[in-house]
Amino acid sequence: MPIPEDVTGDEIDKDVRQELQSLPKTLAEDVAKNLVMVARLIDEDPEGAYGYSKVALRLASRVAAVREAAGFAAYANQKYAEALAEFRAARRMTGSVELWPVMADCERGLGRPEKALDMAGAPEVQKLDKAGQVEMRLVAAGARRDMGQLDAAIVTLQSPELASSSVQPWTARLRYAYADALLAAGREREAREWFAKAVEADRDGSTDASDRLAELDGVEFVDALDESQEDEGEVKDESGSAGDGDRD
Repeated sequence: MPIPEDVTGDEIDKDVRQELQSLPKTLAEDVAKNLVMVARLIDEDPEGAYGYSKVALRLASRVAAVREAAGFAAYANQKYAEALAEFRAARRMTGSVELWPVMADCERGLGRPEKALDMAGAPEVQKLDKAGQVEMRLVAAGARRDMGQLDAAIVTLQSPELASSSVQPWTARLRYAYADALLAAGREREAREWFAKAVEADRDGSTDASDRLAELDGVEFVDALDESQEDEGEVKDESGSAGDGDRD
């Protein structure tokens, strides 16, 4: 797959670059460039990112960072079985538990919420950092919802991190998930309160909390382009250029 000229491979994280030092120099550079493309495209063009991840995997399947990137690219394309296999391979190589929450979420994607809940109660969770533990809580709550256990999902999300007034990288998503669970359980007033709190914490627009809040408040959004086209149509009709007009 083509690599844009502005991609040098130096953009990758220093830890990944260190992993690639086990490869011949030219090969390491090629792998690095493909990993850069995966990171660049994974949000906007998941399919394209997946393609670059397969190239990197073909070139260096014994590098943990490559297996991890391939896992995330597959995950972004909802190829959960493939993603889980890649994450497991990366974990075997590194011994790290960092990927445990996303592995559990792959189990959800495969229709196995019970397995995700088993993972949420495993000893590995205690080895996760705070962000990882919050992510695991989100996955566990999602698994409860998959099983129709709405009240249990709400309780799962109730935690010191949710109650804290300080804003952390995970705060907006945690508050959003809690609001969404409340709304699913029919607790609209509380849901509105927590969507508002999610908006306060969502400094980079990682959720659509503001839209959900507006929806609860009965605010309707009109597409500006559609509105302008309608106005243009009305002008044409009034001038007679778009209608039938008077004919003899």
